[in-house]
Parts: sequence; structure tokens; C-alpha cells
Amino acid sequence: MKQCARRSDTTRPDMTRRDLLAAGAVAGAALGLPSISKATAPASTVAIVRCRSYDQFSSCLSQGFNQIGGIGNLVRGKTVALKLNLTGNPARFPLTPDLPYRTDGHTVANTVHLLAVAGAKRVRIIESFFPATQDLSLWARYGIDVNAVNNMGTVVEWENVQNLGNYKKYVRLQVPWGGYVYPAYYLNQAFTECDVYASLSKLKNHWIAGVTMSMKNNFGDTPCSLYGGDCGPNGNENPTNERGDVLHAGTTKAPAGVDAELHPNSPRDPGYRVPRILVDQVGIRPIDLAIVDGVETVRGGEGPWLPGLERMTPGVIIVGRNPVCVDAVGMGLMGYDTRADRGTSPFIRGDNSLKLAEAAGIGTADLRRIEVVGLSIQQARINFGPGAVGKKMSEQ
Repeated sequence: MKQCARRSDTTRPDMTRRDLLAAGAVAGAALGLPSISKATAPASTVAIVRCRSYDQFSSCLSQGFNQIGGIGNLVRGKTVALKLNLTGNPARFPLTPDLPYRTDGHTVANTVHLLAVAGAKRVRIIESFFPATQDLSLWARYGIDVNAVNNMGTVVEWENVQNLGNYKKYVRLQVPWGGYVYPAYYLNQAFTECDVYASLSKLKNHWIAGVTMSMKNNFGDTPCSLYGGDCGPNGNENPTNERGDVLHAGTTKAPAGVDAELHPNSPRDPGYRVPRILVDQVGIRPIDLAIVDGVETVRGGEGPWLPGLERMTPGVIIVGRNPVCVDAVGMGLMGYDTRADRGTSPFIRGDNSLKLAEAAGIGTADLRRIEVVGLSIQQARINFGPGAVGKKMSEQ
């Protein structure tokens, strides 16, 4: 099968976990800052579409696709990987209709349908969750009608990328500019055994990253088998711990054979690490199509494990081909400054990932350079408040 478009030319051949572990930890490159391109970051058109109800999602998303020039040339005859945002273990955090912080099941079915109509020959639905198995019934816990999605007019595959999954090898992907935190990351092959990679995310605040949309959705690409807190020195194909110890805090090393950090003396601060790792993740697995669901969502954080979370109904869908541009437009309609520094809303606890991505040459965060079609940012704007401050807006 053809590998995903825009895959890094510096990717090493696929490796089994045994090969990976035998190789030993790969030393980082020089301890200086990553070599960041000084070329002007690209700008790309972004569409904002009014959508007040999930009953209208299919027609509204179709309108958004048309407004950015259509997706037929992108997906026709191709295998499309579609990354969802199903954050939070449903065993601890069951579906809560009053707090719509996860990818909505209607949006999955509608998006697959539109990809099929546009000519996609296969759609591979991707997410990482626990337990790390390929049991299809697990997807239904998130309100997704698996049977309905499987009958949308194209071949549909499902891959839980928390470990090797349906594959026998991991793939090592190098960060094109050298990396902010790691020089390379190992992922499930579902991310490269495709032609197009699409992100279906939510419009939300984030406790550490400030905002979470297209780019932050890539943070969940890393398998907990290699980057989870219980990965151990040799990896763990049955992980139960999330990435906090390895990626967020940097207090636990990744297993032998997985690339070591570039700068082991860098801050062990999640507010430093998370924004940089998520930009690294966008670098190794570029997003070809970014869809942000802002029909119904939450403000104040990414999930109900945080204080101050409350329901929001922006009633919009944001669509584009460049995730930095899409997220910048999302920030604008949330009422935030895309150039804001850490310590100012919404980047209360972490650095601005959009500026880091812009510096890496992925895309511009300058709203003056981004063509916005459909609704204007001003027409779509809704007050998300100061961000994840631990209080509802009525309590501030």
C-alpha cells in the first residue's frame, strides 16, 4: 500500500519491537536548539461554517469542503486515515451529553460518508485508548455506531494505536527540523500505511496547552506501549498508564531503543514539554485535512476531570488544509490572540504551540495572512473566557 503523502524522507525502515529494543537508545543530536527553518511559514485558506445541530453536520461539512476548494483531488482513490479525539477513559468518565468534549458519533459517520462520496477507497479510523486491544465494541463506548460507519459506501478499518495493534512493526519518524524534544518518535504503522491523514478534533481549551484543536489531536498518536508511564525499560504491549510520566513530565525515560531526548537538562515542566512535543508530532505526521467540531463543545479545559468545565455551543465547523492556520482561526473565534505568550490567556500554564509550529515552518499563526471564507471570525466569535482557570465563567 502506498505510504502517506508528505511522510518524512528521513524515516528509517519499519522496525519490530524486538529490533527496536535491540538497537539501544538512540542518542539525541546536538544539545543546541533545533534547526528551525527561517522561511515564511505557509498560509492556507480556512472555512468557517455555521452549524447549529449535528443533524446538519453532513451538509455543513460538505459546504466547508467546497469552500476550501473541495477534497476530491485529495482523497479520490486514496486510503484516508481519520484521527478522532476520544480523550478520557470512559470507564472513569462515561459519556456525558451535558459536557460534549469528545468527538461526537454523528460527526464520525458524516465525515466517513463525505470521504466516501469524494471517492476515498478506504477510511481507517484511528485513536488511542484503553484497553489497548482491537475489540470493535470498545468504539461504541464513545457513542459511535460502528455498523452505521461501516456502511457509508467505502471500506472502513478501525485501529486502536495504543500499541502495535494490527501491525507487527512500529515505524520511526524523524522530526523534519531536528525536533524540539525528541529527534524522532515511533508510531503504529496505521499512520503511514495511508495516502491522506485527516484530523477530526474539538474546539476546546486545554489545561496545559491552552487550546486543543487539530494540532493537539496529534499528541495522542504516540503509543502508550512505548510512551506510557508503565512502558518499562523494554516496552509494554499491554499498557494501562497514560503518557504523563514520559511525555508531560519527563520523569520516566522511554524504553531502550526509543530515541532519547535531545535536551535531557531541559525543563521537566509540562508547560514547556507538551507544546513542543505536540508540534514535533505534527512535524512527523503532517495533517492533510483539519476538521474542528465547534457545534457543541466545552470551555475551561479538555475534559470533566478538570474543575470549571462547562458546555459551550459555538455552532460552527472549521475546515482547512493547514492545521496551524485552522487552529489560529479557531483561536480567533474563541476570542484569543494567536500571538499570546505564556502567562496570558489562554496560555496560562504552557507555551504557545502555534508560535512554535510557525517557527518550525509548518504554518502561519498570523490571522492577517490567512484567507477566511464562509463566516468571518467576527461573525463566528464566541467568548470562551480566560481559558482553563479552574472556574466557570459565572464564578470568575
